[in-house]
Amino acid sequence: MPDRRMRGTVHQIRLDVCEVGRRLYQLGFVAANDGNISARLADGRVVCTPTGVSKGFITDDMLTVCDAEGRQVSGRMAISSEIAMHLQIYRQRSDVGAVVHAHPPTATGYAVSGLALTACVLPEVIVNLGRIPLAAYGTPGGDEIVEPILPLIRDHDAVLMANHGVVTVGRDPLDAHFKMETVEHFARIDLVARQLRTLDRAPTPSLSTDQVAALRERFAVQQPACDQGPPTTETAMTDLEQLIEAVSREVRRQLGRTE
Repeated sequence: MPDRRMRGTVHQIRLDVCEVGRRLYQLGFVAANDGNISARLADGRVVCTPTGVSKGFITDDMLTVCDAEGRQVSGRMAISSEIAMHLQIYRQRSDVGAVVHAHPPTATGYAVSGLALTACVLPEVIVNLGRIPLAAYGTPGGDEIVEPILPLIRDHDAVLMANHGVVTVGRDPLDAHFKMETVEHFARIDLVARQLRTLDRAPTPSLSTDQVAALRERFAVQQPACDQGPPTTETAMTDLEQLIEAVSREVRRQLGRTE
């Protein structure tokens, strides 16, 4: 896999980490001291947000740096308690230059409800993220949190974390943050669609197999394909009619045997 890690200056990378923290806080994707952000430097070290500080008020002098093994090498504050998750992701993905972990409310609601975001309904999501799977719960603050994520993060740039939040990866902090925005935006739209479809008791239609294939071909999509989801109302009726006809044929056949 080609190495597409960011190539900005260390100073710019640190500023971008702070900027992402402010954006997460302003958007309501984190509350209080929630969340963590990291970026991999060219020499393999990792700059990361500290623990116990609101991401909306992070400044450059608060950031910490650790080596590839997680040993803190600079910074006056303690490094994030979830740095092990970030390091494991970097080991799995040589193309990743930044990791963002946050708790966007709607997407986290899906994660708490045990629902993944995998339906093929929005072209932008199909092209940029593909399916967004759900990882099982792992206890925060230690190695346990990353174990359920690892099998999924190898092939996905965004993963829901059961009863916890969302983790996204990208070539740099802003790229990872924009993917977080996309996940939450998708979750909001999907939730509204589910609510509206409930009113008329119709399934939420997904794009057809041909439509999804055309998108993936046009934009050279590499991410795993989304799920086709439930059929449209018309398709559902056709399937029901075929089932009724098959049952009727079987009933007639059985009756013919007893006559």
